Amino acid sequence: MTVHALSRRPRRAAPVVAPAPPVALAAGRLHELCGPARHSCALWIAGALEGPVLWIAPAWPGEGVNPCGMVRWADPGRLLFAAPKRPDDILWCMEEALRSGAVPLVVAELPELPGLTPVRRLHLAAGAAAQAPLGLILTPGDGGAPGVESRWHMAPAHEGEDRRWRLERRRARALPPRSWVLHERDGKRDLVPAGPEG
Repeated sequence: MTVHALSRRPRRAAPVVAPAPPVALAAGRLHELCGPARHSCALWIAGALEGPVLWIAPAWPGEGVNPCGMVRWADPGRLLFAAPKRPDDILWCMEEALRSGAVPLVVAELPELPGLTPVRRLHLAAGAAAQAPLGLILTPGDGGAPGVESRWHMAPAHEGEDRRWRLERRRARALPPRSWVLHERDGKRDLVPAGPEG
């Protein structure tokens, strides 16, 4: 019988990316962004990090990111774009980029929800890198990818001249669902609780 001894070394907490204090995403893991403002959410998270960002999007025509709209969220000069021609190649590119740890953030726009096996492979790849990168998948509609660390939904909720978005944490391994309103005034963004759960 094999006996595994417990280690006495203190366990280090995984690094966390927090674009705003109540919103935190564990690095070295895969997170899902969905909703009509998922691209803006990914760029908001990219703006909270330093270093290059690899953005993987299908080569065929689609929504994509608007370079002019990108500036308000993150420096476009930090983004590297990859455009695979086949859907399977998007996940392969993401897996290789996460495993290499060459960039702190890898974003992949997916045309459909991935299966559980590819999600597990992406988690393993992100966890294997020396510098744990953050992986974000952008999924259509309301999302629902199995096995992700967390799922976030973002949608515009603008009121007149006041730019705002509703951000919802729909799934997280250790936290309950919750929602916030992200306000933008004079180039600054504030995150405030939305509804009675805040």
